[in-house]
Amino acid sequence: MLHSPPQLELAHSSTRPIHWLATATAMAAVIAAAGVLQPSAGATTGTSDGAPHGPQATAPDPQGVAYPLDCKGAPQTVTATAQGDLDGDGRPETVAAVRCDAGSGTPPHAIYVLTQDRSEGARPRVVATLLDTAQRQTVTELTVRDGAVTASLLGYSAPEIPRCCPDKNQLAKWRWSGGKFRQELTDSAARRV
Repeated sequence: MLHSPPQLELAHSSTRPIHWLATATAMAAVIAAAGVLQPSAGATTGTSDGAPHGPQATAPDPQGVAYPLDCKGAPQTVTATAQGDLDGDGRPETVAAVRCDAGSGTPPHAIYVLTQDRSEGARPRVVATLLDTAQRQTVTELTVRDGAVTASLLGYSAPEIPRCCPDKNQLAKWRWSGGKFRQELTDSAARRV
């Protein structure tokens, strides 16, 4: 006659409130330990460019900056921003695409580089203009990667092209070199849309 083995009741096969309490306590301890092990506010961290910077190295806030853009009384609008260390000093700059808020139409963009001094209470300021509104282009994408600013631009092949309908798509790139920003050639110099 075959005997079946005795049935064992495993501890994890039935849960009781004490098990849930023990699990919750263990999770709370892990979360608390993770909070304690975070780097302190004074610790040095790295940027996406790999350059080290300290706790005061936050990118300048593009809102409230006096941009050198004549909107003839209309407000200015920041439509895109990107941050990164462009000049290799370990502090991030902000790149801002700004245009007049005309209410209708497609006003052209300007692209500005902002920096902020380390001193207490220093305000962000414009240090370079990469794209001027006179070039009559619209920024659709703005990025900072590996110390370079890249912008996707829409523009017009001729003055008679209606302002509603840009017919050129261009990828522009700028890099800090020799004490100023220089525009690099791209493989998409001016494609028709």
